[in-house]
Amino acid sequence: MTDHVIEVAYSHLYPGLILDAPADAADFLVLFGDDSESRAQLLRDSTGRPVLRMGGYMTAKGTVIDERVWTVRETVQRGNRLRLRLGRSLP
Repeated sequence: MTDHVIEVAYSHLYPGLILDAPADAADFLVLFGDDSESRAQLLRDSTGRPVLRMGGYMTAKGTVIDERVWTVRETVQRGNRLRLRLGRSLP
């Protein structure tokens, strides 16, 4: 288990969502607004651009969300925090 946690007010991710992550964390736990959770990893694609790999999870209503890789449209570092704006998920 990782020491880094990100809270998301929703039960899922979507394009345009901003995640407030620790700047020094390559992986972290995402706690969703419905009390479900998933592990995420901030990686680089073959061109060096950041992508976010979200592990699969089940929402509180029982919807199964498969593992996905999301593009990251924008990253902004402020002190020890990194704001990630998600792009689309990759097939």
